[in-house]
Amino acid sequence: MNQLRRTTPFAHPVKILQFGQGNFMRGFFDWQVDLLNERTGLDAGVVVVRPRGGGAAPLLDVQDGLFTVLVRGLDEAGQPVKQYRTVECVQREIDPATMYADYLAQAANPHLRFVVSNTTEAGITVNETDRYADAPPVTFPAKLTQLLFARHLAYEGAQDKGVILLPCELIDKNGDALKNAVLHYARLWQLPAGFTAWIGDACTFCNTLVDRIVTGYPAADAAQIERELGYADPFLVAAEYYYLFVIQGPAFVGEELKLAGAYLDVKLVDDITPYKKRKVGILNGGHTTLVPVALLAGLEAVGPAVDDEQVGAFLRAAIDEEIIPALEMDRADLEAFAADVLRRFRNPAIHHRLASIALNSWSKFAARVLPQLLRYAELHDGRLPRRLVLAMAATMVLYRGGVIDLADDPATLAWFRAGWDKVGAGEWSLDDLARGWLAHAPLWGRDLNAVPGLGAQLAAQLAENLRDIESQGIRALLA
Repeated sequence: MNQLRRTTPFAHPVKILQFGQGNFMRGFFDWQVDLLNERTGLDAGVVVVRPRGGGAAPLLDVQDGLFTVLVRGLDEAGQPVKQYRTVECVQREIDPATMYADYLAQAANPHLRFVVSNTTEAGITVNETDRYADAPPVTFPAKLTQLLFARHLAYEGAQDKGVILLPCELIDKNGDALKNAVLHYARLWQLPAGFTAWIGDACTFCNTLVDRIVTGYPAADAAQIERELGYADPFLVAAEYYYLFVIQGPAFVGEELKLAGAYLDVKLVDDITPYKKRKVGILNGGHTTLVPVALLAGLEAVGPAVDDEQVGAFLRAAIDEEIIPALEMDRADLEAFAADVLRRFRNPAIHHRLASIALNSWSKFAARVLPQLLRYAELHDGRLPRRLVLAMAATMVLYRGGVIDLADDPATLAWFRAGWDKVGAGEWSLDDLARGWLAHAPLWGRDLNAVPGLGAQLAAQLAENLRDIESQGIRALLA
């Protein structure tokens, strides 16, 4: 089988330093850079840095930085799509654990303009033990601070040698968090005040929101894919058709990325908050609302659940009638986003197990569904969104056990074991169970029973749903 290698020299100056070599960055960010190079003349090469370093996995250099992205799913018309693209923008990959001098040398690159990262939610962290002299330090922000300080020294603090930072970690205000982490190490290492000023004046830290499911190497389809491509690519990643990249930053960021005329779903905005609320409310909240109901209905994966006559109708009504009205954003925009979400859920190329999404269900419910539940009641004179309350009750039933292997905070699992045991022994009624869980302030941030005009009604409706699920089953309720 042929191997993927370059037939012509690398063509682009390296303008982007990318921390993170994983599936997501290759199938999301690098794929977009490659399209920008083709469509708008961005003319940007990428050097990839392993943020943690070490490990036995081969570097992208074994394929001259080349890899394949397979995009498959349903398009805007609901039609199946399958597209291959050989991504050519990556020049090389550096492991600072064994190539520290090469890593630090990137600071002197006169073309460098962007630093992008995806180091997982736990990547933007700091400690008190990383030292400036470490080669390299442990944390990603410490490595980044070393590089930025080396650049500041190499160009004597020149304002035009600052960089634009686009962290893609899935945490709130990720740009602000990364800037604060860099300033932490500047203080810890007692770096000159001029460097701190340069970070503030010459560097631009953008908050971002990223959205695309990248499932990685499609091992089950590998033989067919190799036949279609004519070569083997162990770095190939499969991604869904949908993607969205939202950047909160000044206009010059979009100008330097040459977004105009690119026809990419990359949005430069003044405030990322509405996009985050939309994603958390509809996409994440839709998942969290669907999962317990679908599992109790005997389903195993998201796609079949959305296509199920009863469960799919439940989800669509929950989004349309209860989640969207509580978001208080442009209705047409929310409906269009919801349509995209449902197409994504139905993607036949992605087998998304409901049990996997059920991990830590209660923290997800508190963050993704409860705000819409409370806001809906506020907007409707205390009337509760019955489907969201049913999803809450279904989650409580799920935590009785016996449907899937539960994975959650140990204290939450212990509470439900004890609570359901008390119900089984006749010590508690289902009303007691409902009130007891609503009172669980460590999760909700307060005792929900004490919310004026809402708490007693919510407990009563929740208990009624518990009784109905127990006596009739979820299918009968959905019918």
